[in-house]
Amino acid sequence: MKTRRIVLLLALVVSSAVVGCTMLPGLAKAQSLADSDVSTSAAASKATSQAGLTYTRPTQKIKVRNYFFDAFGPYPIVGAAAAAGINQADNAPPEWKQGAEGYGKRFASDFGIAAVTTTTRYALAQAFREDTLYYRCECKGVFPRFGHAMISTFTGRRGADGHRVFSFSALVAPYAGTMTAVYAWYPGRYDARDAFRMGNYSLLAYMGGNVALEFLYSGPHSLLSRMHLNNAHGAPSPGSTP
Repeated sequence: MKTRRIVLLLALVVSSAVVGCTMLPGLAKAQSLADSDVSTSAAASKATSQAGLTYTRPTQKIKVRNYFFDAFGPYPIVGAAAAAGINQADNAPPEWKQGAEGYGKRFASDFGIAAVTTTTRYALAQAFREDTLYYRCECKGVFPRFGHAMISTFTGRRGADGHRVFSFSALVAPYAGTMTAVYAWYPGRYDARDAFRMGNYSLLAYMGGNVALEFLYSGPHSLLSRMHLNNAHGAPSPGSTP
């Protein structure tokens, strides 16, 4: 059961990004101008994906835009809908039963977990002066890029030069979301051990999202770009005006 859920979560992250590219252009166009340069999981400057260009720290305005898109945009909605479907199939938690009402509870729960997780990550990053936006690798090759996406799950950038540091914000956020769910709206029999287990799944999904951002980008004029699902948005290029 655990193995199946892990596989489903990885498939969910990648497939939801692809589905977003092909089936949700209308939602993308409906986003306000405030969302026009944001990425779903945290975006980064084009400059950092090209060798020789310097790191440019995102402005507060860009961080706020990214936060609202990451927490309440179409991507977390699609993700919560798919995760609720998985939970519905597993009948988890069984107290919520089946049918439309059960699915609605699971959708609201998964969306709430994602919103708390995103809020915690951005809030802690602000407190610790970290930049937890995702930056595509300057390297070439599948394995180096895959490794970069994995490492970026646990790291952030700090300082004017954007040097990489271990990110307490990125590590704690998934567990904050599941702990909130367990003690706020999950059935009473769930405890911290269940929250930790579900937090592991959330962290795995976040890692899968980084992999999707690393490999699914296909240019500034692609559907992925218009959906704000590529990480070329969200941080200004060097020399640009915020």
